[in-house]
Amino acid sequence: MRRRTLALALSLLLPATAFAQAQPQPRPTASTPATSAPVTLTAAPADWRTLDGQHVRIAAPLTLAGTDGLARFGELTVAFDGRLWQPSEVAAPGTDAHAKVIADNQRRRLLLDDGSTARDPGPVAYLPAAATLRTGTVLRNVEGIVHVDAKGTPRLQVTTPLTLPALNRPAAPVVPGALKVAAFNLENFFNGDGQGGGYPTLRGARTLAEHQAQTAKLVATVNALGADVAALMELENDGYGPQSAIAELVAALNANRGKGADWAFIDAGKGPGENPIRVGIIYRSSRVTPVGAPAVLDTAPFGPHSRVPLAQAFRAGKGAPFVVVANHFKSKGCSEAAGADADQNDGQACWNATRVESARLLNQWLGTDPTGAGTTDAILLGDFNAYAMEAPVRALHDAGWRDAFAVAKVERPYSYVYNGMTGRLDHALLSPGMAKRLRGAAEWHINADEADDIGYRDRNEAGPWRSSDHDPLILGFDR
Repeated sequence: MRRRTLALALSLLLPATAFAQAQPQPRPTASTPATSAPVTLTAAPADWRTLDGQHVRIAAPLTLAGTDGLARFGELTVAFDGRLWQPSEVAAPGTDAHAKVIADNQRRRLLLDDGSTARDPGPVAYLPAAATLRTGTVLRNVEGIVHVDAKGTPRLQVTTPLTLPALNRPAAPVVPGALKVAAFNLENFFNGDGQGGGYPTLRGARTLAEHQAQTAKLVATVNALGADVAALMELENDGYGPQSAIAELVAALNANRGKGADWAFIDAGKGPGENPIRVGIIYRSSRVTPVGAPAVLDTAPFGPHSRVPLAQAFRAGKGAPFVVVANHFKSKGCSEAAGADADQNDGQACWNATRVESARLLNQWLGTDPTGAGTTDAILLGDFNAYAMEAPVRALHDAGWRDAFAVAKVERPYSYVYNGMTGRLDHALLSPGMAKRLRGAAEWHINADEADDIGYRDRNEAGPWRSSDHDPLILGFDR
């Protein structure tokens, strides 16, 4: 078990720390840029209110932290001194370290603004036409007029168009190890009636053309990862027949691979669970062999809240068997949340008690060898809807499950950007035996950093870019 001390949590804050997300504020009205020479800033000011109404040039580099507000409000979230991290990604909620992250985030955070009160403004004047934006991009020599609202939230009405650096996108990661296991949240992969009709779907694609574009992006992602087994989240829960979403995805993966196509899926019979979305497991039949039958855990809160987990044992060649468990815990949204599941204002949002109980039951269940494979080597994969230092993940750490990215000594892993803050909702947790077999871990940052409009619903840029809102991960093990 890996426990972070307060000092270690604080060390993670330098040089890139996180911020507390402010809610959208009333929009400033456009103003005429000042004619005097701008005030030059080389660091975040101690108090933006002293600069309210002034023309400033920011000589310090600004890191693009989030694009969430661009389409709706014409604004970008930027930060001094690197990315903005979710406070509960780097510090346990309720600790002094967590409070210090929040305060430091507020100090470093700035909104770039188009100066318009229009909602859904269309093209934004301070950006090049059809600009491709990635979180983490460094902006230089940003100029504009400072506006500070009644709550002290600073905005910079940009007066000089931004100069964007050359786009730098990552290649598919390669990790060492003879056995490769991946996890990926597909962001609502629904396929209508499976015969080209049935659109719009309950979630995901609204038309057949969108579905085809979504499929192409997902195929480009999954096949490029080079996985032997992949745990998937947010599949349509529509059975396992030839017209089901999972069957169609596997067929598309095989068609893309051509010669040597060998993808197959685990058939759980039904579900798992009754939720409109479910988890699934796919595998390459020439690389691994399922051992025994799949197992599911449908004890509440799994089923009514957290999605029902699916476990399947595999063997690669003559190697030792191992169990893959696909998970998707209850999300943070507050609809119908009450009592202990209501927002406790501790940075963990709603349904945290349910997620903690889900973690406890999951660990208990796996201690019973549910697949009957006779092994304790297991991998918990998926979207736990909890950041790394939140109670559900820490409960699993306390039970002996080890963070694969910590074992592999990966610095600052992340898979999700929300409201301008970076963190991990997607985790790979290893039993002690699998931790000994681990040889490498990586995320492929093709989604979290990309703006929404790159995806299949909008500009649909070719390739894996914005195939989902979560980044996939890939692990390498000894057989």
